[in-house]
Amino acid sequence: MTDEFDAAGYSSHDIGFGRRAAMLVVDFQRALTEGEFALGRSPHVRDAVERSGPLLDRARALGVPVLHTAVAFDGPADLGRWKMPELGKITPGSAGAEIDPKVWHPTDELVIKKAPSAFFGTPVASILRYWDVDTVVVLGCMTSGCIRASIVDAFSHGLRTIVVGECCGDQQQEAHRANLADVGRRYADVVGVDEAVAGLEAIAGA
Repeated sequence: MTDEFDAAGYSSHDIGFGRRAAMLVVDFQRALTEGEFALGRSPHVRDAVERSGPLLDRARALGVPVLHTAVAFDGPADLGRWKMPELGKITPGSAGAEIDPKVWHPTDELVIKKAPSAFFGTPVASILRYWDVDTVVVLGCMTSGCIRASIVDAFSHGLRTIVVGECCGDQQQEAHRANLADVGRRYADVVGVDEAVAGLEAIAGA
């Protein structure tokens, strides 16, 4: 069934994978993935972490670099105007700033950020240029916040942006689904795990 977005010409084509990809894993840190933390009690996020581990293992085996981001703050001025005071408890080097061990590997890169987007005020764009990638495969949390912001900035940097919907999570499934649908209309391809693996394998075999 055609909706108003389709009728207006949204989602007219797929972006597709390019010649070289990197995995961009946004904020799968313990403060957001483990239930001992107030922000980490979403079962949707934990499910996304479980699905992401095997995908990242396959990507590494194919030689695809993996870059993680995490938020951490040095104090109130560093935290700024976030409306989530629990974030202020995540300090550099703390347990909450650690990447969830289900998705971390010692060969991965880690960038600490302060804002929603993985790109804002960080060296992420420079790292991706150094790796000579034209495609980012995005996963992480939260879909309606830092994932969406990172997708918009990846698109704005001219990168082919592939979002693995099953490997993203949020506090509410409604927010998760609505935001995936919205970025999929405008900026990115939203794919499943199998499609992501197929795209990465195709690049590796090219």
